[in-house]
Amino acid sequence: MTNEKSHSLQPTISSLVLHWTGITTAILTFLLIFSGGLVTSKGVGMSVPDWPTTYGYNMFLFPLSKWVGGIFYEHSHRLLASGIGLLTVILCVVTFVVEKRRFVRSLAVAAVIAVVLQGILGGLRVTLYKDELGIFHGVLAQSFFALLVIFSAVTSQSFYKGKWFGDQAAASLRWLALVGLFFIYFQLTVAAMMRHSHLGLSIPDFPTAYGHIFPEISPKALATINQERLAQGMMPTTVIQICLQMVHRLGALSLFGVVLLLIIRSRELLPTNHWACSWSLYWGLLLVLQILLGAWTIWSNKAADIATTHMALGALLLGGAMLFVFRLFAAQRPIEKSFCSAICIPEEK
Repeated sequence: MTNEKSHSLQPTISSLVLHWTGITTAILTFLLIFSGGLVTSKGVGMSVPDWPTTYGYNMFLFPLSKWVGGIFYEHSHRLLASGIGLLTVILCVVTFVVEKRRFVRSLAVAAVIAVVLQGILGGLRVTLYKDELGIFHGVLAQSFFALLVIFSAVTSQSFYKGKWFGDQAAASLRWLALVGLFFIYFQLTVAAMMRHSHLGLSIPDFPTAYGHIFPEISPKALATINQERLAQGMMPTTVIQICLQMVHRLGALSLFGVVLLLIIRSRELLPTNHWACSWSLYWGLLLVLQILLGAWTIWSNKAADIATTHMALGALLLGGAMLFVFRLFAAQRPIEKSFCSAICIPEEK
């Protein structure tokens, strides 16, 4: 395929509609993640004890007058999730109508599978009353959001025009960025395990941990800790939850180190106005804000709005990091090969 032929793929009105439908779905999914975070932070996840009905009603016919208290948050979350599920199916259908690229079609199918599985997990979380399912439900939601971010990117005009390819200097950063992405997934998983334990803050102080850098977790120390927690009206905690909290803190520090190294390396290898320098710097700034929100969550005794914002920013970090890593790997591929093998359009005979 010649360089001229590689640029023969041009965006159309249909492809632009698909692109903005993907963006809209991603934005609504982010709002859904925030909504789900509020449900968990406010402890109202079982305000509606049945599924797929709502107190015996068809969920779409549930009387507005009964949307009170925790029911408002839980029922709103369900309706928004249902709407996103429908929109994802529409997105997939439109993709198969207007898209020739096989890997974009595969992304659309993966999105449908993910949203169906997400709905099932949400329903089982209610019907089986299993907190563990909430962990998978939360991590899958953020992965689904990241998938939609990638989908929106590969249907954009800049991707069509090959601007994401043929940048070997930027591509040299891809493995370091991938390590950062791994740490984000690790952090999200640990955070989900803490949130869905519903035990409150296992370590109520920061930057110390029960007055120490590393808290003592012997049986005697744990008994003293829980005695003090009960006296302050807090739920007792466990060694596992304390360890998870410390792992989460150390994970944040490790992630910050990786991103800081990425910022330094990008400025050593690339001009300061290069997109990879800007993206790595934005990643660092968002991470600093995320760490501050994590500290504020502890200082506010896990206030629902602060804790939810902290969780939602984690989703943005995942989506942004996923897109950054994807673009760095795309940059490794020469422009003249991108539209044949990476984009997966059959060559013309």
